[in-house]
Amino acid sequence: MIIYFKFHVSDSKLSIEQPETFKTEICNLKPKTMATIQQFEDLEIWENARKICNQINVLTKKSNFRKDFSLVDQIRRSSGSAMDNIAEGFERDGNREFIQFLNMSKGSIGETRSQLYRSFDYGYISEKEFEIHKAECLLLSKQIRGFSNYLRKCEYKGHKFK
Repeated sequence: MIIYFKFHVSDSKLSIEQPETFKTEICNLKPKTMATIQQFEDLEIWENARKICNQINVLTKKSNFRKDFSLVDQIRRSSGSAMDNIAEGFERDGNREFIQFLNMSKGSIGETRSQLYRSFDYGYISEKEFEIHKAECLLLSKQIRGFSNYLRKCEYKGHKFK
């Protein structure tokens, strides 16, 4: 699947520039201004989800946190699910299924955020750690929603519909 798009994130707001004419594989916009996505690893949202997943792994290795096996397992699984659903949806080669998986990813990152609240409430993480990770989860959620909205409006429906 090849997707052409341009998006900007500033002040925690996502804006996506959609081309006026969106053809099956080639967009009329200049290559210098457009990103070419050929695999899920090229997606900024997947990279950001991966970053959060790795940060959660480090966070849960803290001495007072790692003893709560249930919460550690839940928060690691939900953060991992966020990145995995982006990858799986992309590999389905169709926008409709991709959007469904993006919604699941957004739900998983919301679950991670909820578990961060529990981690803070239980005294496993500091307020500063909580605020940093919460903000990253919120930003990723907005990015996923923005990308999902872009795909809904896109004329190109996916590689399997050629």
